[in-house]
Amino acid sequence: MNIITDPVFYLVAVPVVLLFGMGKGGLGPGIVTLAVPVLSFVIHPLQAAAILLPILCVTDLFAVYNFRRSYDIHHLKILLPAGLVGICLAAVLMGQLDRDMIRLLVGLMAIIFCIDHWLRPDISNTRMARRWGGYLWGTVAGFTSTQIHAGAAPVSIYLLPQKLDKVVLMGTMAVFFAVINYVKLIPYSFMGALNEENLMTSVILMPLAPIGVKIGRLLLDKVNHKLLYRYLYIALFLSGIKLCYDGLP
Repeated sequence: MNIITDPVFYLVAVPVVLLFGMGKGGLGPGIVTLAVPVLSFVIHPLQAAAILLPILCVTDLFAVYNFRRSYDIHHLKILLPAGLVGICLAAVLMGQLDRDMIRLLVGLMAIIFCIDHWLRPDISNTRMARRWGGYLWGTVAGFTSTQIHAGAAPVSIYLLPQKLDKVVLMGTMAVFFAVINYVKLIPYSFMGALNEENLMTSVILMPLAPIGVKIGRLLLDKVNHKLLYRYLYIALFLSGIKLCYDGLP
């Protein structure tokens, strides 16, 4: 059985996976965006993404179960088909695009969106709430999630202006990313990224995922609705800064 044995890796990976689950359970997808960059301090970014993907899939099962009665089917009907199109585009272009440029563009979009919301909240909410916005950002989310595990920012750009109930918002994101992540297993398998070492390392870390989801769900129940949305916009803004930083030469 081939696994990563470096203790430094686990010192970083254990808290990352717990935060991973907490993000899925209620603290928002912005935390998930930071997982690959943090793990990249100790292993190659592609290996980090490959190890995290099976954990994501297991985490998604618990997240969907927790929010099984709380999601918005209308928005999912818009986002999911668009997200699948984005995955197909990313699979076709895998390895042909500059990933740093993708990070930079997604980061800039997130930053501009947050600044626009803070300066002109009513205008921003009206514009982003349109149906075409869901098709656009859903496609971008599927694409960037497959390429660089950064689908949270585009989905947030569409969903946050909808002003959904906090539990419905998290449930909608949970269902969307569950479908997206399971479909992503196909291109990652063809790339050979899901090799024995990465899969067995994922298995070792997997028990932490449901613990993180449970903690996140408990925290969500205790957080004020307006405070959560304020936090999500700040988290999205910080994620945008992080993506821009990672994308700079």
